Amino acid sequence: MRDFTDEITTFLKRHHYKNVTPTTALIDMDGTLYDSMKFHTLAWKHLADELGIEADRDEFYLYEGMTGEATIDLLYMRQFGRHVTPDEAKEFYHKKTEYFKTFPDVDTMPGAKTLIESMKKMSMKRVLVTGSGQSSLISRIERDFPGGFDENLMITSKSVTHGKPHPEPYLKAMQIAGASPRKCIAIENAPLGVKSADRAGTFTIGITTGPIPAEELSQAGAAVVFGSMQELADNFPALILKLFNTSVE
Repeated sequence: MRDFTDEITTFLKRHHYKNVTPTTALIDMDGTLYDSMKFHTLAWKHLADELGIEADRDEFYLYEGMTGEATIDLLYMRQFGRHVTPDEAKEFYHKKTEYFKTFPDVDTMPGAKTLIESMKKMSMKRVLVTGSGQSSLISRIERDFPGGFDENLMITSKSVTHGKPHPEPYLKAMQIAGASPRKCIAIENAPLGVKSADRAGTFTIGITTGPIPAEELSQAGAAVVFGSMQELADNFPALILKLFNTSVE
């Protein structure tokens, strides 16, 4: 088992905290709870091709966490030199969503159910924080993680004005949970999500579940990085215990 003392101490000093005593977990969805990014990136690539936008499929891993409208606007501005209109953004995101629905049902990420069960045993409050607005996955949460998430403790793209990497999604998550940054941890698999959580002041755990290397998650602000959700699940009790027992002056 890893020790985590150095990573925790570095985080505490960087944020000028004495300690972190987490009672609430703020958890991303795509690429974290679900092995869905392979289909999201393919759906985005199909949309880009249809719109005549030059894009590489893997670049969409870097946009994970942004709202769909923000992603479309970024692509449109880069290709055509103008912003999309609200009606265009709505139409194009609907097309992307329809592409996604044509793919096979995605599996839960190995280790995700074990992690959620560990949190439940610790009586740790859980808040979903996703940049997605696609009901096709969000509606599966209760079926796949029974009792894992309260429907009133979910932040989606429809909940915010500014998506990740802006801190608003995580600030709103803390608000609805009634928890301060030092009482939270965040779990993310993408640089924009990590930046969002770190900017909100939370101890952020990075997970490498796609092609993005661990170094990029660390550079974005992840306090500690694991190679999979299963690795996090295996180490989670030890990490939480170490967080409660580590402090700096």
